[in-house]
Amino acid sequence: MKTMTCRQLGGPCDLAHHGESADDVINAQDKHLKEAEKAGDAAHQPARDDMKSRWRHPKKSLGWYREMKQTFADLPAD
Repeated sequence: MKTMTCRQLGGPCDLAHHGESADDVINAQDKHLKEAEKAGDAAHQPARDDMKSRWRHPKKSLGWYREMKQTFADLPAD
C-alpha cells in the first residue's frame, strides 16, 4: 500500500489517497475531484477539468499517466 496526495496528482489539497497501484490512487483522485466539483469547490475545478480531459484524450495524456505511475513506484510503502 502506498499513499499519494491530491496535490501530488495535480490537485490543490493534501487529501491522502491510498492504494496498491498507481491506478488505485488515480481512480481515488478522480472520485475526489468529482465530489469536489459536485460540492461547488472552485479550488478543485482546474484539476477536475484536467482529469476530464485526460479521460477523454488518453493517448494525449499518456505522459501524465506515466509520470504518476513512476512517482507512485518511487514512493516507499506505507
